[in-house]
Amino acid sequence: MKFSEMNQDSWAELQLYLDTCLVPFTAMNGKQSPVQATEALERLRDFIDMVEIPFKGRIMTYPAYHYTSTEMSMTLNTLSSELKASGFKYVVIMSADGSFLNMEIPHADLLLSQRDLVHEMGSEAIAGYVGECIRDLWKK
Repeated sequence: MKFSEMNQDSWAELQLYLDTCLVPFTAMNGKQSPVQATEALERLRDFIDMVEIPFKGRIMTYPAYHYTSTEMSMTLNTLSSELKASGFKYVVIMSADGSFLNMEIPHADLLLSQRDLVHEMGSEAIAGYVGECIRDLWKK
């Protein structure tokens, strides 16, 4: 479910079930042309669909964080902490093009980078792996 589909009454009613916040991270640096930016957003959308579609009803997708910076670890960590303070039990950050290698984001419960996963396991196995990671998160 997307944040924009929620109103105050439905949030109060569904908050117990929507315990996981998904933060899309586009990881653009500002050098992308409009065409490249569109392609990056489409890749991110397709990657996020691996979680949004099968786990609809338990995950709330928040607005994307589009640009990367030198302080990205601290920014995403602070965002994760604030989202948890607002009532989410879990925070998942997903990026199609960005990498979380060498990033420390302890307040996020799960970091999923399609780019990193393609290097580790190939693109065919990613959807199953991502689903398994989400289910494992909820078992903790």
